[in-house]
Amino acid sequence: MDVETKVREIIAEQAMLDPQDVQMDSTLESLGVDSLGLVESIFAIEEAFDITIPFNANNPSESDFDITSVATIVAGIRKLVDEKVS
Repeated sequence: MDVETKVREIIAEQAMLDPQDVQMDSTLESLGVDSLGLVESIFAIEEAFDITIPFNANNPSESDFDITSVATIVAGIRKLVDEKVS
């Protein structure tokens, strides 16, 4: 499974957009993903890749997981998937 494609699909589903509308330089805010959508996206990504994302939904700014753009989310997921395989 391609990490970028799956993450874009999950985010698109939360934003009610077509996956091709979710660009790597998009922010969740620019896509219309609110805090609940963010949490649901995180859960869906964790389930899809069987990983645990170090994300504090109560205080996202204090999390170790960078959610500033789709690209940073994809990079973080790739790292977690690679660590799981190692």
